[in-house]
Amino acid sequence: MEVKGNTSKKTSSSSKCSVVEIPSRKQLKVLLVGATGLIGGHCLEFLLKEPSVAKVYAPTRRTLPHRIDKLRNLLIDFDRLDEYEELFHVDAIICCLGTTIKQAGSKSAFRKVDLEYCLEFAQLARGYDAKAFYLVSAIGADSKSPFFYNRVKGELEDQLKNLQYDYLSIYQPSLLLGERDEFRFGEKIASKLTGLVNPFMGGAISQYKPIQGEVVARAMVNECSRIGIETAAGHPVGPQVNVYSHDKIVTLARHPEKILTRSKV
Repeated sequence: MEVKGNTSKKTSSSSKCSVVEIPSRKQLKVLLVGATGLIGGHCLEFLLKEPSVAKVYAPTRRTLPHRIDKLRNLLIDFDRLDEYEELFHVDAIICCLGTTIKQAGSKSAFRKVDLEYCLEFAQLARGYDAKAFYLVSAIGADSKSPFFYNRVKGELEDQLKNLQYDYLSIYQPSLLLGERDEFRFGEKIASKLTGLVNPFMGGAISQYKPIQGEVVARAMVNECSRIGIETAAGHPVGPQVNVYSHDKIVTLARHPEKILTRSKV
């Protein structure tokens, strides 16, 4: 019930994203949850190319096509996560796991994927002293929302904050654009209209602009590679919680130095 996507496609140069240059220090071990999804697939590609990352653990239900020593792809039963201790001895977790109510088949199944699985990954990794957690949530996430989808996303955010990670970043994109295995009518329509509508979505409503999944992934890996290095090296960082919507996500992807300043680490 993971969001699915093509993990073998090459990154597009049109996204104008930047790679953060890191001084040579302890390399990171990163757990990537949701590697077969739209954002997760791009995160995987970026992490495998990131020099500050030594190992990527990617638990999935189906085998990934990559054949590289840097990647540890375990086929797992998501209902028995505590049996995979190997996954949780990491410095940072990037969580892109998610589905839709339609894809999951029911509200309870959706909640299991988007809240329970994500939270259990976070709890287990924190128990093994992981320092940083990066989550793909959604704009409008609110545990008190009258809308089920937003409420589930908000409940997860609240519970992650209670885990007291040294560094927690919550990404709240609006409609995600990009190639997926499954057809999503709303996203296809939005992708056609984005060029016409985005120039008029300034100010407070800019957070609702559609965004490419690749851009979100680039932002997450940029932040993970910078902050993860600091936490892995024992430099005090938090507890610190960041929430990013459209404009800051784009900045993190293209000009991460504008947000990830030394004063924050």
